[in-house]
Amino acid sequence: MSQNNGSALGGAVGQDQSGAINPSNLPVMVHAQYVKDISFENPGAPFSLKSGSEQPKLDVNITLDAKPIEDAQVKSLFEVSLRLSARAVRGDETIYIAEVLYGVAASMPNVAEEHHHALLLVEIPKLAFPFARKILADLVQDGGYPPLLLGPVDFAAMYLARFANKNGGSDDAKAQANA
Repeated sequence: MSQNNGSALGGAVGQDQSGAINPSNLPVMVHAQYVKDISFENPGAPFSLKSGSEQPKLDVNITLDAKPIEDAQVKSLFEVSLRLSARAVRGDETIYIAEVLYGVAASMPNVAEEHHHALLLVEIPKLAFPFARKILADLVQDGGYPPLLLGPVDFAAMYLARFANKNGGSDDAKAQANA
């Protein structure tokens, strides 16, 4: 009898019978989650905060990065970085720029190496995104604006769009998408 860890994109890894992600079913151990960097620029304040102004145009970008971490005590340790960037512009005036770089240290000691890439760039970002999204929403709200409410992100679709024509890729590969 062989054990099948499944594929992060095939719907088996970490999902319960309803298809929902259950973190306790993922073959990944999260060692830490943390803010690596955070930035908020509010160049037009207080004038940009006036009520009745037209809605700014919003550009949101999500960037992923994963890299191995050398650790003598933990096998298959990686750091996944999730960057959320938001820029609000009204005309040619920048209203605000907000960025959160959120990190996750995770290991996958019992996962075949060919499954690492998808787990690192799909499943771990799925776990981290709600935390990073909340930090970004609070950051924008603390800057004097309504909170930035981002919907769910399909990290599997991002992964497929980026790596559909490649066989696997490297662990430090980056995937980008506009939200």
